[in-house]
Amino acid sequence: MTARLADIAAQAGVSEATVSRVLNGKPGVAAATRQSVLAALDVLGYERPVRLRQRSAGLVGLITPELENPIFPALAQVVVQALTRQGYTPVLATQTPGGSTEDELTEMLVDRGVSGIIYVSGLHADTTADTRRYERLRGQGVPFVLVDGFSPSIAAPFISPDDRAAARLAVTHLVSLGHTRIGLALGPRRFVPVQRKIEGFVRATKELLDLPSDEVEHDLVQHSLYTLEGGQAAASTLLDRGCTAVVCASDMMALGAVRAVRERGLDVPKDVSVVGFDDSPLIAFTDPPLTTIRKPVHAMGQAAVHTLLEEMGGTPAPQSEFVFMPELVVRGSTASSPGVRPRP
Repeated sequence: MTARLADIAAQAGVSEATVSRVLNGKPGVAAATRQSVLAALDVLGYERPVRLRQRSAGLVGLITPELENPIFPALAQVVVQALTRQGYTPVLATQTPGGSTEDELTEMLVDRGVSGIIYVSGLHADTTADTRRYERLRGQGVPFVLVDGFSPSIAAPFISPDDRAAARLAVTHLVSLGHTRIGLALGPRRFVPVQRKIEGFVRATKELLDLPSDEVEHDLVQHSLYTLEGGQAAASTLLDRGCTAVVCASDMMALGAVRAVRERGLDVPKDVSVVGFDDSPLIAFTDPPLTTIRKPVHAMGQAAVHTLLEEMGGTPAPQSEFVFMPELVVRGSTASSPGVRPRP
């Protein structure tokens, strides 16, 4: 037993006395520490004591904007699995058009006594939203973590992809293929991820193509909805402006862009190159397979859970943003600009 306690303590990074308290169900151990010990048991292959096996550490809410975009279910799956492994019971709450609002879902979760809440692409990403709702939630003693979006007025941890770097990766790839007229299709400007993608796009086109920033924002940036139809509409406008390549802020929008190109009797990628964002499940099997910027969903989901558990355990990280680097995935929807030899 001494060796076993030592092994578990080393794996969990705690003292043997703490391991003993957890295994015997004694109080005085922080929730996050208790979960670390139980996780160490699982990793080392020890069975949990019977009295601990069925005990839930509590409910944790996950609020997502919708599930039609495949990237949200993918992220939810990572979060749900990570919470379950730590002994928590995830409660998925999804906003739908005409359905419950974020505030109503929050109230529902708080009424059910959740231990914490993870928000994905919520009102915290909307620069026009009132952030005092999060102050009130903190005042109620409910820990929370915010994914996809940032606000300097909210004292909470944020988990974000590097949207500026994502835009630069896409532009750099297309410039290497000889494209000089590149458009950006994205959602409403009021959202933080949209603003950051524009910043990265404008900076990259200025540095790599020597284009004036105001001209880029006026002619080569088109706002729409994060849907297939939105991508189609935005891409159609950009094609009218002479773009030979379109960078989209989601894979769904990119599929709409492909449709817009084909409606004109043109080919992707022979006539127009299209880049998506997310690397959603099954996007590699579209026609053509989509070149996209892979969002680090697994790392972001794991970080969101880990950060929330720290918040719940009494070691909060207020007003901090953890930024994750995206990755360019080149497939079949991008090629050399028509009539132009790609750069070496």
